[in-house]
Amino acid sequence: TCTFKGGLESEKQQYIIHGGKTPNNELSDKIYVMSVVCKNNKKVTFRCTEKDLVGDVPEARYGHSIDVVYSRGKSMGVVFGGRSYIPSAQRITEKWNSVADCLPHVFLVDFEFGCSTSYILPELQDGLSFHVSIARNDTIYILGGHSLANNVRPANLYRIRVDLPLGSPAVNCTVLPRGISVSSAILTQTNNDEFVIVGGYQLENQKRMVCNIISFEDNKIEIREM
Repeated sequence: TCTFKGGLESEKQQYIIHGGKTPNNELSDKIYVMSVVCKNNKKVTFRCTEKDLVGDVPEARYGHSIDVVYSRGKSMGVVFGGRSYIPSAQRITEKWNSVADCLPHVFLVDFEFGCSTSYILPELQDGLSFHVSIARNDTIYILGGHSLANNVRPANLYRIRVDLPLGSPAVNCTVLPRGISVSSAILTQTNNDEFVIVGGYQLENQKRMVCNIISFEDNKIEIREM
């Protein structure tokens, strides 16, 4: 899930829900937009609508991230990573529910018009699952993650910047130093320029026993142990 600033006063804060596993062990490719309709007598009413997409629709997946970036007065959803079932042509009875890393494509999703476009960035070589993502203005930061292909949790730190001019969007990725090995962690924002990462795994059977503070100053990111 992620939050989305709606254009209408009545829908100032919206929530985007994408993908995931159902109780029947099926994967979803659906996108839902949930908004607060009214608040009265301490009761909150939500409205949830399904958003149909056209174009390069992200395949059904889980363990991915979805965020919203804002550039030049416009907004766009960003979907990255996750796992999906192997293609049906490759399935056999013993491995019917086997999963694989999704391709390392970055999807831009226009929630207003329901269009989705995928981008291939040379810096992103592996599909990653259960990574940590942070959205700030026009930029997404991707930290850590787990790659099934080689069963590692590399110390990744990617910066994906999205520019939304009048024409086609421009997406570029930069590999930054001093990332951290982490998967399945919880991210909490403590103020405008500071986040905290709690828990997760650094190896397959080794939980992370440290927390990290991620702070931003201008366009610089700093990660330190807490």
